[in-house]
Amino acid sequence: MHWIFTIVKDKMNHFLPKSIFYSLKHGWKLRRVCFYTSTARTRERFVRTKLGSFWIGLSNLISISLLSLVYTTVFKIENMKNYTLYLGIGIVIWNALSTSISSASNLLIQNEQKIKNTNIHPIFYSVEEWLFQIQSFFQSFSLIIITLSILKLMLIPNLIIFGILPLLNFIIFIYWFPLLVCLIGVKFRDIYQLVPIMLQLIFLLSPILYMKENLGNLEWIINLNPIYLILDHIRDAILFGEIKIESILIIFLFNICGLYISIGSLNKSRKFLPFLL
Repeated sequence: MHWIFTIVKDKMNHFLPKSIFYSLKHGWKLRRVCFYTSTARTRERFVRTKLGSFWIGLSNLISISLLSLVYTTVFKIENMKNYTLYLGIGIVIWNALSTSISSASNLLIQNEQKIKNTNIHPIFYSVEEWLFQIQSFFQSFSLIIITLSILKLMLIPNLIIFGILPLLNFIIFIYWFPLLVCLIGVKFRDIYQLVPIMLQLIFLLSPILYMKENLGNLEWIINLNPIYLILDHIRDAILFGEIKIESILIIFLFNICGLYISIGSLNKSRKFLPFLL
């Protein structure tokens, strides 16, 4: 019985507040290196291009323009202006969410040699990827908001006044959830194939290309989808100046629990990572 108790205690130690705080503190110490390497990845991505990272926002802007034109024509949407605003903000946030999740499934696998041959805490790779995704998001998001504000001037004031808390939830979520996906992907390589399918299904079931009202009696389904709720809170705050404090606080607590579990899971898997890769 003693050895069973020892094993359980050893596993639970990884989820103790002291252990979680140590990992977060280590990630904070590595922030400058992570920021430098993530910025270098962005520069490398657009090397020898004239517009550089401006392409991140421009590609989204072109996609939004084409989708808006096609869907307003096909579905005969009368108010093209409102639909373009609704679609544009939804698409740019969804692209950031889906990219951060899909790229996480094989993050540690891609860094296999570094993990096996160095003593760097594995939180480095998750923080670096997180900063890379945040940089890409804000480079795209800022251009989209500035462009769409031509159609509605209140977008930027709404973002500043009402959008901070929803954006905070978004920033926390795109760290811990991809990290969990990453850790699961190390043990089960099928996750790499499954994640794009699940993301496509979530996208089609979420009112991003279509209005929430089109779901009719099935609108309650979106309340069970935390990925969409994070998107919806940001979009409602920017478009309508609405902030659902109670719902946002619930998502925030959900994020804190997710962050705690993901860091604890990383601590637990740390010593076994070289053998799993």
